[in-house]
Amino acid sequence: MATRSKRVPALFRPAPRLVRHLLLIVAGLFMLYPLLWMVSSSLKPEDLIFREPGLIPTAVTVENYTQGWDALKHSFGYYLWNSAVITSLAVIGNLVACSLAAYAFARLEFPLKKMWFAIMLGSIMLPHHVTVVPQYIVFAKIDWINTIWPIVVPKFLATDAFFIFLMVQFIRTLPRELDEAAAIDGAGYWRTFIQVILPLCIPALATTGIFTFIWTWNDFFSQNLYLTNSDNLTVAVALRQFMDSGGDSSWGPLFAMSIISLGPIFGFFLAGQKYLVRGMATTGLK
Repeated sequence: MATRSKRVPALFRPAPRLVRHLLLIVAGLFMLYPLLWMVSSSLKPEDLIFREPGLIPTAVTVENYTQGWDALKHSFGYYLWNSAVITSLAVIGNLVACSLAAYAFARLEFPLKKMWFAIMLGSIMLPHHVTVVPQYIVFAKIDWINTIWPIVVPKFLATDAFFIFLMVQFIRTLPRELDEAAAIDGAGYWRTFIQVILPLCIPALATTGIFTFIWTWNDFFSQNLYLTNSDNLTVAVALRQFMDSGGDSSWGPLFAMSIISLGPIFGFFLAGQKYLVRGMATTGLK
């Protein structure tokens, strides 16, 4: 006797694609609400920001942008340039240093390799605030306080273990036959790395560059710690100048300049989104 096929109750059937998409859109709008509110508040007169909490302003003005741009000692473009310089150097440093360290761990053989790799992985679990005081003392002794060097130089020394591990995982997915073919052609380690391995690591490099850009651009703690002169302030620290500890804060210009400061992050992320997805997906294969 043929068994009767079991029907799945409608409650447990997979939701139609349209319903799933609608749920994702609603969840996305829910997460974007703070950003949308900040955009709306930047276009409101300052006395209406907290009186009218809705997203649609009853009165629209661009005075917050014009006032915020010139509200501090320098124009806000000056602080954008400072952030761009520091962030660009940090991205270059991480791309160069972390890729070299990753190639050494993934392809080369040297004494105590496993031990050094374990120490490198262990440093990921070490909280950043544990090393702040020793680093500050070192940088103070070599007179680097109030300069960009405490923020930039460590990037050229492969101190971001997360990106080293990410690139190591990516390089391990590449067949070793490529290295052997390069060796047969007479290529050494440097030539193999530059001409064979590095071009294939573009997704991992893009992932490293995007995350380094975002984290450095938004880094308030380190920049506020080492950059004390108003001429060296970055965007993250300059935005703090709009807030008064006594409660008299310029909320409209603050929201307006915050929107401007988010522009480079969105642009950089959208430009490398394809490589970011490829890099994160590929590094999880092994």
